[in-house]
Amino acid sequence: RDDIEVLDEPLYGTFLRVTGVERPYREDVLSKMECDGNKVVDNIIYGPGKNRYRYCKHIAKQRVPGLPNDLLQKGKHFILIQNPLNILVSYVNLYKGIAYFMNLTAYTLEDLKISGSSFEKVVPPSFLELGLGDLVSIYSELCALGKPPPVIDAADLQQNPEDTLRGLCKDLDIPFHDAMLRHNALGGLYLHAHVQICLRLGWEAGPKPIDGLWAPWWYKSVHNSTHFASPRKYPRPFPFSFYDLLEQSLPFYNLLKRNVRQTSSLLRSPLPVPDLPVPENAKLLAWVGDEIVPRESAKVSVFDSVVQGGDAVWEGLRIYNRKIFKLEEHLDRMFDSAKALAFINVPTHDQIKEAIFRTLNANGMFDNTHIRLTLTRGKKVTSGMSPSFNQYGCTLIADVLNVSCGKNAVLPEWKPPVYDNESGIKLVTATTRRNSPNNLDSKIHHNNLLNNILAKVVSNAGLSFDFTIKLRIEGNNANADDAIMLDKDGYVSETNATNI
Repeated sequence: RDDIEVLDEPLYGTFLRVTGVERPYREDVLSKMECDGNKVVDNIIYGPGKNRYRYCKHIAKQRVPGLPNDLLQKGKHFILIQNPLNILVSYVNLYKGIAYFMNLTAYTLEDLKISGSSFEKVVPPSFLELGLGDLVSIYSELCALGKPPPVIDAADLQQNPEDTLRGLCKDLDIPFHDAMLRHNALGGLYLHAHVQICLRLGWEAGPKPIDGLWAPWWYKSVHNSTHFASPRKYPRPFPFSFYDLLEQSLPFYNLLKRNVRQTSSLLRSPLPVPDLPVPENAKLLAWVGDEIVPRESAKVSVFDSVVQGGDAVWEGLRIYNRKIFKLEEHLDRMFDSAKALAFINVPTHDQIKEAIFRTLNANGMFDNTHIRLTLTRGKKVTSGMSPSFNQYGCTLIADVLNVSCGKNAVLPEWKPPVYDNESGIKLVTATTRRNSPNNLDSKIHHNNLLNNILAKVVSNAGLSFDFTIKLRIEGNNANADDAIMLDKDGYVSETNATNI
């Protein structure tokens, strides 16, 4: 589009001057770019121009100390992110390209430095180099200024550029132009770590007038391209020498990704984000791994027994007027259930109560609160059924949302009474029978609840479920709160979720 002026990293010279980092083009940049950060912000980024809009592409780490506050306070901002899993793979491809031209068949990063290549002046991947921590800081500062920036993911831009760009223009209150989707358009948006995402469905090959002085080192693959490459069906092998760096950076990427307008996922759900029954529960604090963490960080390993086979026991606790109803009785039953399943390395009563009390206090929850405590057999050293694989000890979870938490975790939820204790509840008898004690004793409060869930499906059948003829017939008299479950001999056992 012809109404936008594009500046490619106008703060790069300032970054090189302030940090002193080496680049093969350092002297060229310092001699040809304005390196006074105040002048760059005042005269170049926010200076007068001929076009209606000016787009400045920045790398987060280039926001060095001493820059004017106007950099964030003025203008409109958006953030482009990419999964560090893909960024780190791109470094390997860079190494391979350099090694190929240097005729190296076996190489390390040190080999490339010793060989005298100009690559020795390019900083290898690090947490600071990836810049995700800086991006989170910038995002937080903009939110504090009342200017939460749109966030777009490179995967969405590659997979569906038109919808992503239309959404971005809407968020920035900039008109969308069809010219952005025409062939032979120039321009691009460089994403950190050697990946350039062009804002066009087609473009001319070769360098662009807007490219920075560093383009010959970083933009070669884009200069050779003319269109978006199709997204890879399967990822390239990950360089496990960068595994620790991936663990460090991925949480920052995930934090920003929660704010993405559109997400690209193999398992993307077509359903809208549901409303919570109690909106206040969107922001909860949970006890996970001996620390208090936000709700979205409350998770267990995929190797945990509760994930591998529902191998866990649980209790539901209610808090009324600053007191936990029958806490000791619930804990006694949990310990009896754990003993029946031969759990080892079980936390003590006092340890569990300490985790509960500290989490309730942190959340300020003293009434109308529910906690679901779960004790799993723990994390396994490898996937499989055998309890001998559980060598880490038990995992304590307090979970009312059926969202897995982590080791030594407590997660309470604001929850008023579910049923009308004055008028009573409506029940329907389910054809799903209670487990026989010969198979799995229901006195063990275990997490294998499919038996109960199937009965609950029956009680809800008249509301919104439409599964099988059998369930629809049972649902004719449903629209019920719960389902009565009979034992194998036809006697009343219990309901699927409440006590009789």
